[in-house]
Amino acid sequence: MNTLYYLIQNTLPVAIPLLLVALGGMFSENSGVINIALEGIMLFGAFFGCLAVLFMQNSQMNVQLILIIAMIIAAISGIVYSMLLAWASINMKADQTITGTALNMLIPAAILLFSKMKFNSDGITTSVSFYIKEIPVLGKIPVIGDLFFKNTYITVYIGLLLLIISTIVFYMTRFGLRLRACGEHPHAADSVGISVYLMRYMGVGISGFLGGIGGFFYSVGVMDGNVNGHTGVAGFGFLALAVMIFGQWRPIKIFFASLFFAFLRTLAYSVALIPFLSNLGINQTFYKMLPYIATMIALMFTSKRSRAPKAEGIPFTKSR
Repeated sequence: MNTLYYLIQNTLPVAIPLLLVALGGMFSENSGVINIALEGIMLFGAFFGCLAVLFMQNSQMNVQLILIIAMIIAAISGIVYSMLLAWASINMKADQTITGTALNMLIPAAILLFSKMKFNSDGITTSVSFYIKEIPVLGKIPVIGDLFFKNTYITVYIGLLLLIISTIVFYMTRFGLRLRACGEHPHAADSVGISVYLMRYMGVGISGFLGGIGGFFYSVGVMDGNVNGHTGVAGFGFLALAVMIFGQWRPIKIFFASLFFAFLRTLAYSVALIPFLSNLGINQTFYKMLPYIATMIALMFTSKRSRAPKAEGIPFTKSR
């Protein structure tokens, strides 16, 4: 039972970054812009979030307040970086895949350069622990308290709140309807007075907002508050793209897809705690490949049924 608790407690902090970044990609692609730059946006947000923590860590501020402030800075950073993709894709009508790839390649090099110049290291290392041993009152609830309110991070609850907000915005608001219209039939949306350019900018901006937060939450829940230019975010941005596709560009499906891939990753790093897997004598490296192998298999079986927004990746030119 303790092993089950451990797996669930460690799956959630890994699932939340995947969830948020995939939700960001969902908003961008439903507006009509393919966001391959999620990896770069994640790393950009993680870097500035950790930089903010570094400056605040010796203050007398509450640890969780530091996390909230750093999260806001990471979100703003993600928005700023995503605007490069928006400008190139919407205004300049550049190839969105190539632009996103270039943005992904830029950030690791920039972080390495800055970190070498300022800190003589490959990244940023903070000394603040955001780990929560037990949440008062809620942690005392039998079973549920052990699973969800002990040995966790506040990032889990923030991520779930953002999932609820994203679902409401996507399905139950005029904005969500207009956004999806711009990704399906932009000229029809334009004909009824919807600004396709504005909606696409907003879609990409939301992806930057969620991607920046997701990157910082990755550094908190997976990297213990650190960020490194060499390792970056370990392909989580690309894995989030797979989660988004596997989740059919829909919030709730994306949530369960995130849990699935995060559980596999947690399982891979917990083999020693599971006698059955440990006794098999398989090298742990093979287990670490599981999330990525599962990604390929899942996409193989679901790609034929995938229905991406019809106009994604197609530059829009306003009708006269």
